[in-house]
Amino acid sequence: MPTQHTPLCTAFVRHQRVAAGSYSAVAAALAGQDLTAGAFLVFDDATGTQVDYPWPSGYAPEQPADAVIQEELPAAPSVGRPKLGVVAREVTLLPRHWEWLGQQRGGASAALRRLVDEARNASAARDQARQAKEASYRFMSAIGGDLPGFEEASRALFAEDAAAFATRIAHWPIDVQAYLAWLSRNAFPV
Repeated sequence: MPTQHTPLCTAFVRHQRVAAGSYSAVAAALAGQDLTAGAFLVFDDATGTQVDYPWPSGYAPEQPADAVIQEELPAAPSVGRPKLGVVAREVTLLPRHWEWLGQQRGGASAALRRLVDEARNASAARDQARQAKEASYRFMSAIGGDLPGFEEASRALFAEDAAAFATRIAHWPIDVQAYLAWLSRNAFPV
């Protein structure tokens, strides 16, 4: 049975975190705040993207493709590929590629799926670091673009220099530091 992760967000009034949690919980918390224009920002926790508030009742952003986790396999395979989630798209390859794929176990489609899975697994850590850097930078730009040391902190983030990054944001407001540390937790190699 697939499990949906509840999309989460965090709200700031100026540089102070005032709410965090599901979109509905943050909306309820913000409803009780005195929100003057431009004094608050809401960020999606998965992407660091600034989210416009107020959002419509029941709103939740689209989830990333990997947000659905398969807990268990179906008891018996269904007949028909659409029921399995297979999506048909066009792939353009040279004749030698089609020839090689046709000789593989399970045919071209199965071979392509295996190749994609292997590539995803091989680059998972690198992709996670890139996504963490992008999310961190989105947040930094929106909330801290005018904070002292912003440019140096940005350079340190993309240079994967954790020590310089921590030094550059050390004098920023504590809630901004804490959220940025959480967003960037996977941005630096171990």
